[in-house]
Amino acid sequence: MVEQQGRPVEFPPPSTTKNTATTKITATTKNTATTEGAAANDAALAVWDLLRRMRPGRAGSGEGGHPSLPRYFLIGATFLLITVGLLEVYSASTVHNLLTGKPELGTVERQAISVAIGIPILIVAARLPVRFYRALAYPLLIGTLIMLVMVLALGQVSTGGNKNWLVFGPLTIQPSEFAKFALVLWGADLLARKEKRLASWDHLIVPLLPMAGLIIGLVMLGGDMGTSMIIAAIAFALLWIVGAPGRLFAILTGSAAGLAAVAVLLRPSRVRRFTAFLDPAADPQGTGFQAVHSFSALSTGGWFGVGVGASREKWGSLPEAQTDFIFAIIGEELGLIGALAVLALFALIGYAGVRIALRARDSFVRLAAGAVTAWLMVQMMINLGAVLGVLPIAGVPLPFVSYGGSSLLPSMAAIGMLVSFARSGDGGAGRTDMLSTRASAASAAAAGSGRPRPKAPREEGRTT
Repeated sequence: MVEQQGRPVEFPPPSTTKNTATTKITATTKNTATTEGAAANDAALAVWDLLRRMRPGRAGSGEGGHPSLPRYFLIGATFLLITVGLLEVYSASTVHNLLTGKPELGTVERQAISVAIGIPILIVAARLPVRFYRALAYPLLIGTLIMLVMVLALGQVSTGGNKNWLVFGPLTIQPSEFAKFALVLWGADLLARKEKRLASWDHLIVPLLPMAGLIIGLVMLGGDMGTSMIIAAIAFALLWIVGAPGRLFAILTGSAAGLAAVAVLLRPSRVRRFTAFLDPAADPQGTGFQAVHSFSALSTGGWFGVGVGASREKWGSLPEAQTDFIFAIIGEELGLIGALAVLALFALIGYAGVRIALRARDSFVRLAAGAVTAWLMVQMMINLGAVLGVLPIAGVPLPFVSYGGSSLLPSMAAIGMLVSFARSGDGGAGRTDMLSTRASAASAAAAGSGRPRPKAPREEGRTT
């Protein structure tokens, strides 16, 4: 105790001071942990809310922000990814071409030709009206089915053992890539036409799932399981957007998992890929060779990479460096910063596609935009999952980046269609979403039968 201006002042004992400091530190730590946990929880809830808003009854809920942003994001991100793809295809393919006696620039020249063809397709697709895409749905589906059947009879077997290519002189086509776009247009048009009857499981499932199953079956007969997974994801996205019940998704998910397991077991090469995915280091010179060298490329890149063209794994160590494993070369040459920049560009495309679907009041636009977004994002995740070792190798190219015109051209056409939807404002105001139409139909039916009309679902935050 000391005297201060005539008043005694007491100091707490040292032990009390330590306990107080410890209590404050503990409280601060707990608050920090609580804040971090709340932030992670908020992020998860935001993603879930975004997906939930794409279901019926939420149309027009994405009207905040500048209406031209989705269009700018789509165009800018797509062309930046294509530019990165041309750069990395050149870097990854020159050594392989020299070692195999091919023209040094042959691969990147063919990719540049595909880009030159794809740019006018994207520009024209961005200016076409919605009714054109609806009219294109059935012709494109029929043409795709014919080509898929032709693949089984006349197709060329690739080095991986898959039979999914048609060769017409210098032109090589992979019809399964066009099947994705065909299913998007046909499925969106079908469900938009049947929107008043989708409360019934019969109309919800038939003929969408039988047709999707037929396409998947034809693709699987050619041995392409990766593309089959993407086509299944498109069908799931269409059902999600129209508001299919959770029981249906549970049944479909269980059935798809069982069929996938059977497909893996029926082909020894798929079994080897799956076992290599579980432990690539168990056979680094055999089934795990590709995965091990992919990890090596990514780890070598560090933060900023070894420089464009300076990759060491492309010198014969990493198979399919310019196609399925081009992201590993990106990680090695551009580093973690470059790899994250590529992921950010894909995130912009995903955001723009979801934004267009949320703003849509036309059922077809809503379904087509959501399905295209699911197609591109699922394909990106399957490719990156194989490169990073979190998924088995499925032989799926990275959209807009990997070498291959058959993958690039339908993807660019799909982006053009999304830009068209964004430019036209999906057909303008005055259109209703699918749940409202179904509710109106149910009310009309109830009024005609003398029963009390059901109440329309309450929609928070809905604007007209």
